[in-house]
Amino acid sequence: MKLVGISGAIIGSKTAIVVQKVLEEVKKMDPEIETELLDMKDYDVQFCDGRDPSAYTGDTKKVIDCVISSDFCLIGTPIYQASMSGVLKNLFDLIPIKALQQKVIGFVATGGTYQHYLVIENQLKPIAGFFRSYVAPGYVYVHDDHFNEYKEIIDPDVLERIERLALELVFMQKRLKTVD
Repeated sequence: MKLVGISGAIIGSKTAIVVQKVLEEVKKMDPEIETELLDMKDYDVQFCDGRDPSAYTGDTKKVIDCVISSDFCLIGTPIYQASMSGVLKNLFDLIPIKALQQKVIGFVATGGTYQHYLVIENQLKPIAGFFRSYVAPGYVYVHDDHFNEYKEIIDPDVLERIERLALELVFMQKRLKTVD
């Protein structure tokens, strides 16, 4: 089983830190699960222009193929102007509709205001519904105040939510895998 954690940011590091922390918790729970961090800042991805996803090349093809090859996904985004990042929206536009179909998905987000957690509920979960994905019931929203000056997550409640999200992802994936 392969879990791909997507950090949908091209600047900053907090979103990738949170995604990586969830991936680490998953590995603790089940070392046999392969995890991969797909940090969008490491790729030069083209803007979606409506062509068939298989027609893209280079980094764009690598990113699309990585998402397609996953068994389940963890998707992270910084929140800008009360919405997901443009990088993540572009990725959703690039991948084929079947790329996330019947896959378990979990969400994390980072932001500067406490109200921005609603982006997960009001934007990301409906997108998962469009893709016909199974969504983990919990999610993690991390505010700037939850990090220390070394960009380490220090809030005990956030760390507990990270652990719980990892547990939900593994539980759901294993249960759904037995149905196949």
